[in-house]
Amino acid sequence: MAEILLTAVINKSVETAANLLFQEGSRLNCLKEDIDWLQRVLRHIRSYVDDAKAKEVGGDSRVKNLLKDIQELAGDVEDLLDEFLPKIQQSSKFKGAICCLQTVSFADEFAMEIDKIRRRVADIDSLRTTFNITDTSNNNNDCIPKEQRREFLHADETEVIGLDDDFNKLQDKLLVQDLCNGVVSIVGMPGLGKTTLAKKLYRHVRHQFECSALVYVSQQPRAGEILLDIAKQVGLTDEERKEHLEDNLRSLLETKRYVILLDDIWDTKIWDALNRVLRPECDSKIGSRIIITSRYDHVGRYIGEDFSLHELQPLDSEKSFELFTKKIFIFDNNNNNWANASPFLVDIGKSIVQRCGGIPLAIVVTAGVLRARERTEHAWNRVLERIGHNIQDGCAKVLALSYNDLPIALRPCFLYFGLFPEDHEIHVFDLTNMWIAEKLIVVNSENIREAESLAEDILNDLVSRNLIQVAKRTYDGRISSCRIHDLLHSLCVNLAAESNFFHTEHNAFGDPGNVARLRRITFYSDNNAMNEFFRSNPKLEKLRALFCFTKVDSCIFSHLAHHDFKLLLVLVVVVQPRKFNDCIIIQNKIGNMSCLRYLRFEGAVDGKLPNCMVKLKHLETLDIGKSFIIKLPTGVWKTTQLRHLRYNGFSQASNCCNSISPIFPNVPPNNVQTLMWMDAFPPNLVKLTLVHYKIDGHVVAVLKKLPKLRILKMVWCSYNEEKMDLSGDGDSFPQLEVLHIREPDGLSEVTCRDDLLVDIVLFPSPELCPIMGNELGELRGSVSRPFIKGKLRRSDFGVRVIGLQVRALVASVDRAWSRLIRRRE
Repeated sequence: MAEILLTAVINKSVETAANLLFQEGSRLNCLKEDIDWLQRVLRHIRSYVDDAKAKEVGGDSRVKNLLKDIQELAGDVEDLLDEFLPKIQQSSKFKGAICCLQTVSFADEFAMEIDKIRRRVADIDSLRTTFNITDTSNNNNDCIPKEQRREFLHADETEVIGLDDDFNKLQDKLLVQDLCNGVVSIVGMPGLGKTTLAKKLYRHVRHQFECSALVYVSQQPRAGEILLDIAKQVGLTDEERKEHLEDNLRSLLETKRYVILLDDIWDTKIWDALNRVLRPECDSKIGSRIIITSRYDHVGRYIGEDFSLHELQPLDSEKSFELFTKKIFIFDNNNNNWANASPFLVDIGKSIVQRCGGIPLAIVVTAGVLRARERTEHAWNRVLERIGHNIQDGCAKVLALSYNDLPIALRPCFLYFGLFPEDHEIHVFDLTNMWIAEKLIVVNSENIREAESLAEDILNDLVSRNLIQVAKRTYDGRISSCRIHDLLHSLCVNLAAESNFFHTEHNAFGDPGNVARLRRITFYSDNNAMNEFFRSNPKLEKLRALFCFTKVDSCIFSHLAHHDFKLLLVLVVVVQPRKFNDCIIIQNKIGNMSCLRYLRFEGAVDGKLPNCMVKLKHLETLDIGKSFIIKLPTGVWKTTQLRHLRYNGFSQASNCCNSISPIFPNVPPNNVQTLMWMDAFPPNLVKLTLVHYKIDGHVVAVLKKLPKLRILKMVWCSYNEEKMDLSGDGDSFPQLEVLHIREPDGLSEVTCRDDLLVDIVLFPSPELCPIMGNELGELRGSVSRPFIKGKLRRSDFGVRVIGLQVRALVASVDRAWSRLIRRRE
């Protein structure tokens, strides 16, 4: 696992070598030479690691020790770069003899540390020679071609192969009038496709019910959060969700014919909590249904009794090979895909499938591995050999193989998924910005767009290898959010602990020396474990990322205030309230985090961000949009490195004498004539979402001047003028790519550039209906809105878009209108 740290260090040294620090003068030339040497030698060391790992599997303890030495070396080099170079860079910004002396002093100290690294490298090289670990070409750099990754984006991800009989039986059982207890329980071992089958069943039948909901339960469930999720999906109003949630939800469900899918229930305790509201034995009288999935048959039997059980079995050899064939040739156009393959390749493929033990997850992951290779007997035989001969261990072997087969640069990105709780829906925007903040993705220039594009390619590659599941897509087909299968999540956690990439609340305790070297840690829900960990470990100076998915009674902000996290790059705090008005208040101090690049507070976090936040000079992403934080400190808008800001704006956000007020019933916007605060927006801002704001000509003029803005969203905004011109001259919106307008109030016409991707989401309202009349021929863009009862009128769509040639999901109003009519019928 040492290759993970080595890759991170190489990335950082590449970035450092390109830094303007080395343009400060000849006195720092020696530093560049040292860092160039680090790059070269670490690349060579990394090239030996895969070969060493192969020998490690054979039980050679000497090789294990060698890899441990390499891992510790890589970690110490990373610490050296993170600690010394900011000091040197900061001192070189000032002028004068004292500052020059200070810079030289730091540089000399840095050079002395590099000499120590040189001696350690020499020792490792001596050990490498002794163990005969020869240089090897990297066979893991096979990447799925970009054009194939793009094709995979539009593949049928919900396809169920080999489970048709199960689907038909379940559908018949689900819709039978006198279903016992109203429950269908799909049970079986992990990897058999329970979730895939249940989701297809749910989506196929939900239109026959008055309301429906799909929720993920997982290993560490929170009943309140699950019920709130169900309430939102079945149509409970905001007010009804805020007070007496359980009573209101129970009352609603008693009068509705509903279907609810509860995916991945681990034990019966959570059902006891949910059953106070969900009572299928009573609601089944009007035809309501509950679908559950669980790896344990006793859970299904407890919830729905024996009649509810449907136990999935591994696929037989014929269906296994059918699934394998479908996934291997997913990009091929012809159907007879084995016709051009040699008989030997077919036989090897069947042997590989046999060792997967009929487990669909193992089969599709294996196909993902093979798709990145040539279709030759030699390449496939190598995969067959690495899977081994024990059919019972087929799934575990395949999952480990899928990780080892990843290119080195992708491995830390894949392991990062383990930092999130099991079954967590991970937003791509968050994930990729975390990768970039931690320098897991680095390009040779300062072009952030290039890094974001590379991050998107890496995610697509992981999806193409069937390691990551797509949860949602944007309207232009890109991945919006994703999930990881619980078996693969466990693989990430185990591999990360082994390599010291990250630890969880369950494996963070141990040797104090090892704990002090922790790079990343995540707490999924156990407040006691988190509080005890911070109390027992006052020195966590090596920490780069801290994830806390906690409850409202935690002391997380107290811990943040009393610990020195000087190297921390990513901080995520998600607080789950025990009841609606529960919150954690941010303290005035949250510690020394001068290197922080990504910060997200979500859930029941209240108060004001402390003024010390302004000192975070490297902060790139500040996300408090899903919290109750009501005020930003003065000066945040002037942070030069800030690229992404999510802020809910429940109160005034002040910048000197300028302010902005959102449009809410209790906050009249009449006193706000201009939004001059936007003049102070960070110049690197690439995405801006305005929610409930008043838009006028001045605001549009300010928006046009944002030099790097790529995505502009205006949600539930009020418009002073019926027409909005976003075209302008060459200096207007120089990089804008996406315009998203949701339910505009007072807007009837938008003029855009012809290369802009536009998405307009309209909901029927009395204000919108009369705006446009029947002139809809010039609308281009994706038009969507929820199904409503009553007559549909073309004028409900509302807004014209002029001068537009949309690049994706082109749909005229006439086609959208006809489609909604057919759906209603």
